[in-house]
Amino acid sequence: MDLSQNTALGTGGSGGNGMLATPVNDTAAATAVDDPKQNLNQVINSIQKTLGLLHQLYLTVSSFNTASQLPLLQRLNGLVTELDNMVKLSEKCNIQVPMEVLNLIDDGKNPDEFTRDVINSCIAKNQVTKGKTDAFKSLRKHLLEELELTFPDEVESYREIRAMSAAEAKRLAQAQSSLPNGDVKVKAEA
Repeated sequence: MDLSQNTALGTGGSGGNGMLATPVNDTAAATAVDDPKQNLNQVINSIQKTLGLLHQLYLTVSSFNTASQLPLLQRLNGLVTELDNMVKLSEKCNIQVPMEVLNLIDDGKNPDEFTRDVINSCIAKNQVTKGKTDAFKSLRKHLLEELELTFPDEVESYREIRAMSAAEAKRLAQAQSSLPNGDVKVKAEA
């Protein structure tokens, strides 16, 4: 492999470490530290670059001869440098991965199974909660019917107070949802 191929693959031109030199903007670096999404993107880019370097290293090793010793050393140095860079970038990221996901990956399974299980669990809990709220609504309706038979005047005043309270709560919610220009935020009802 000649020098032009090394440069095209990103393994030459920077002192033999396999990394192309890029100027660093201090302002951009300062904002990158503050932005978690940017930090994550940098780690993802570093992972992709490392995978590319591993592929190049594989190609060099699979067709190794004495002439490819220098490119092999350059790619090894580039890989070590990029792994070091990846570790430094990952320290800026605060991502918590559940142990169950890591165990699934270790077992050779798809981590999407964890997501599916969590969603199914949430659906089951949601159904239980909906059943409880429906039971309380039914109990409330039954209690109001029984109270109305026994105390019709008190139940009527209760319903009036409740209607006024609901109207006040709705008015406050609309006042809070109005935008500074006077428009009202529209909430889609399901």
